[in-house]
Amino acid sequence: MSRPRPEPMQVVKQRRDAALTALVDSVPYIRFLDISFDRRGDELTGQLNFDQKLIGNPYLPAIHGGVTAAFLEVTAVMTLNWLHLWPKIEAGELDPAEMAAGKLPRQPKTIDFTVDYLRSGLPRDAYARATVARSGRRFASVRVEAWQDHKDKLFAQATGHFLMPQGGEKNDANTS
Repeated sequence: MSRPRPEPMQVVKQRRDAALTALVDSVPYIRFLDISFDRRGDELTGQLNFDQKLIGNPYLPAIHGGVTAAFLEVTAVMTLNWLHLWPKIEAGELDPAEMAAGKLPRQPKTIDFTVDYLRSGLPRDAYARATVARSGRRFASVRVEAWQDHKDKLFAQATGHFLMPQGGEKNDANTS
């Protein structure tokens, strides 16, 4: 019995990038804030691209606290979603074209999210990376860290708990 020939790496990369683009584009607020994601294998780094509209205090100037919290939460949800969907993306079970057309899997829902503001967010690009501490069938716990110039100098961090989407199609109608 022979094993199937592996897919070319370019095909795998295109499928991963198309799936990530579909996930990001499915949330209008991500586009409004101009958050992008850099993918390295199964790891995502969020980037909040600076824009003057993000300034909350023009006298400092500093990024608005709500924008910072939204950036951290979006990074946590996208990382959790990416981790949850990674096996399906790799197996080719999710079609990026269908995802781009709006047929997306159910998303994790925020239970609670606590932000620690460590210093003012300066008027420049910000980066964030989430670490999934626990991800079970129903519940996930995620920690997120955000920095600007130096990864060791965080300007905000957060911890969130999320309700994971439940599997079967018959459950989807009952759990909305």
